[in-house]
Amino acid sequence: MPDSRPDSRPDSAPRAVPATPRVLQVGPLKDSLAETLQAKYDALVLPSADGAERAGFLATHGADVTAVVTSGRTGVDAALMAALPALGAVINFGVGYDTTDVDAAAAAGIGVSNTPDVLTDCVADTAVGLLIDVLRRFTDADRYLRAGRWTVDGNYPLTRQVSNTRVGIIGMGRIGGAIAKRLSAFGCTIGYHNRHRVPDSPYRYAATPVDLARDVDVLVVAAAGGDGTRGLVSADVLDALGPEGYLINIARGSVVDEAALVTALQQGRLAGAGLDVFVDEPNVPVELLRMDNVVLLPHVGSGTVQTRAAMEALTLRNLDEFLATGRLVTPVLQPGARV
Repeated sequence: MPDSRPDSRPDSAPRAVPATPRVLQVGPLKDSLAETLQAKYDALVLPSADGAERAGFLATHGADVTAVVTSGRTGVDAALMAALPALGAVINFGVGYDTTDVDAAAAAGIGVSNTPDVLTDCVADTAVGLLIDVLRRFTDADRYLRAGRWTVDGNYPLTRQVSNTRVGIIGMGRIGGAIAKRLSAFGCTIGYHNRHRVPDSPYRYAATPVDLARDVDVLVVAAAGGDGTRGLVSADVLDALGPEGYLINIARGSVVDEAALVTALQQGRLAGAGLDVFVDEPNVPVELLRMDNVVLLPHVGSGTVQTRAAMEALTLRNLDEFLATGRLVTPVLQPGARV
């Protein structure tokens, strides 16, 4: 959401503007976006590994960089911000920005943008797809058929109905609301937990994640990542969900206590899980790879041609607007909004 704080304070010194402002790519990006950054903006690319090469690069170019384009998988930490004294904006390809130190950015008057709305539908579709797959065990049934077991062992075991289940959603923002709308069409009863109750929401509010998990069959995680939600889905939440419950996570791996999740699944204290995100991507706990009641996706929630094109277009709109006016189109924090 746009930041409502004042753009500056009298005692905040303006950031220096270099004679030749430069754009810097930090971390891997969609190929077409990276190509556009280099062809249209003559963007620099930060060396991927810390060490002498990166230090030399920053010593040579750091003072000229006014805008960084990155993604939610890489981000910009406080140390990199400090090495870019003229930096005015961190432009993020993606809705998640928890890998960027927003507090450090705010303290330095650096703007931060993301790409909200354009990926809402695809991520919500992914959540519903995972939910259906996990409860009906379609992925495992596919493996059962391919292994020739249908002709040998007979029909696949019965699974869990999706329609009319009780679903809890942690994080009733844009994506959480889109998930709720889709599942309502399945006749599901929807409850949610959020930092604050959503005004005029037709869904039941739960004061804590444990309260929500205790009263649902499926818990869907759609909360933002970052320190404020780290481990929010704890062992206590998983125990409240119980041995007949299912967990779906399309948010950030950090929101779920991954070790507690693995243990709960191993011990039969949870019926199954559908996961598109993990704590240490692209590394996935080997225990999860061995479980037939878990569906695993390689962080593809927004991974459609249409959505990624819209994300790219909005990223470039933010960059163009910042370079032209010093403002951002979809700010998490506007440039100059010091705290």
